[in-house]
Amino acid sequence: MSINILMPALSPTMTEGKLAKWHVKEGDTVKSGQVICEIETDKATMEVEAVDEGKVGRIVVAEDTEGVKVNAVIAILLEEGETEVPKDAAAPAAAPPAAKPAPAAAPAAAAAPAPAAPKAAPAAASAPQPTAASSGARIFASPLAKRIAAEKGLDLSRIKGSGPNGRIVKADVESAKPGAAPAAAPAAAPAPRPAPAAGAQPVFVAPGDSRVPHTAVRKVIARRMLESKQTVPHFYLTVDLEIDALLAARQAINAVAEKRGTKVSVNDMVIKGCAKALRDHPECNASWTEDEMIQYGAVDISVAVATDRGLITPIVRNADMKGLAQIATEMKDLAARAKIGKLKLDEFQGGGFTISNLGMFGIQSFSAIINPPQAMILAVGAGEERAVVRKGQLVARNMMSCTLAVDHRVVDGAMGAQFLQTLRAYVEQPASMLV
Repeated sequence: MSINILMPALSPTMTEGKLAKWHVKEGDTVKSGQVICEIETDKATMEVEAVDEGKVGRIVVAEDTEGVKVNAVIAILLEEGETEVPKDAAAPAAAPPAAKPAPAAAPAAAAAPAPAAPKAAPAAASAPQPTAASSGARIFASPLAKRIAAEKGLDLSRIKGSGPNGRIVKADVESAKPGAAPAAAPAAAPAPRPAPAAGAQPVFVAPGDSRVPHTAVRKVIARRMLESKQTVPHFYLTVDLEIDALLAARQAINAVAEKRGTKVSVNDMVIKGCAKALRDHPECNASWTEDEMIQYGAVDISVAVATDRGLITPIVRNADMKGLAQIATEMKDLAARAKIGKLKLDEFQGGGFTISNLGMFGIQSFSAIINPPQAMILAVGAGEERAVVRKGQLVARNMMSCTLAVDHRVVDGAMGAQFLQTLRAYVEQPASMLV
């Protein structure tokens, strides 16, 4: 019996992806654990390993195909003794027919706003699980697993599968014992995507205009940023930080660090300062949920990195506990792999606070959009020499404007201001970061 290889859900928010590359071709024999293809998700390009063993009978989805839905059949494996794909095997998923124009809505309905995007489900619920009950419902298991189960006298309905979408594979039945506990109840299917807002203005394409398809990353950025501005009550706090002492400290640190192959940037020092300030103000290192506030124990800083495919935010974990050289080394590695789509899931999922720095582009100040479910994001502008008044005298100082965007459900104005004052102390007296 042939085995369908399905498009996996590689992140909690993934509903579709791009099949970037095949590492096997039709006729190849694959083993469990062998890398068979690369999938471009909404954040990175990831390698996918085979769960079952067999011969590649048919590649259903070609390389470089975008918009492949999660759980769609991408290839078919033949088991031992099979020579060709059965006629009733799964065929390539057809594109959904174009929706017919909806009848004109009533004026009140047309003016209603579109519903907010649903919150992402937990990783365990990212794809519907097959039912494995003794009530006659279909049990998803590989033919080899069924054969071994029959030989060992095992009831497949009492075995929980570890394969894609709960499929029972060889390893599950080999490790199972008679009388195993029933499989977990199926997870709920993901909620459907909200419909686009009614009454959207059409875009007129003129001769000479180009059509550039959205990447998976760009679609996610658009959805999450729209959700953030519609559902998160933002407010903004701006401070001008004097960075002469920080620049002098950076120069002294690099005089030593560069001998060891490390170079500390201003952004690395801002990461450290923010991490220390969050440790001093743990109430700011938190997220809002409808039932409770989640206050994080670790200080994990997300840092916005621009890539050809869109923005991604790799995370410096436990940044408050790391030295500047270690932060600099990690950020260099994370940024390099982010730009080529080679980050691991745990390197960009999570984080309690984000830093977005456009200073290298000469931007003096700007306001960033909060990255849910985080409660704050710091927008860092360019350091530049400005005329300022000190003790009644007009003097030149290197200044840097920073704007903190805050979720008012989590952090109040005074609390956000206190965080910025603590950050100011670390930036303007950088030696305090090292204590």
